[in-house]
Amino acid sequence: MPSKAAGSKKATKKTAKKKKTTAKAKAAKKSAGKAKPATSTKATLLRVRQVRSGIGHAETYRRTLRALGIKHHQDEVVVADGASARGMLHKVRHLVRVTPEEA
Repeated sequence: MPSKAAGSKKATKKTAKKKKTTAKAKAAKKSAGKAKPATSTKATLLRVRQVRSGIGHAETYRRTLRALGIKHHQDEVVVADGASARGMLHKVRHLVRVTPEEA
């Protein structure tokens, strides 16, 4: 049987002090999460065409192509130009060809 003396110490609770925030700090924190408005009112679009097959590539590449809306080889889709789309296109840049789309 294990000794009770070794496990008899109780863990002490640490209480965290709640910091008081000023109204100015609250407003700055609230506005920090908001996205900046686009400088152009015209939405920029990108035409994406898959030029190489996803066969033999990592599963994450194939899932990224699906997330872009590409269903098969030589498929072409139009996506909105944004940060998330740019990140996905960067990941599969060796499998696709991207051209600007006239809106």
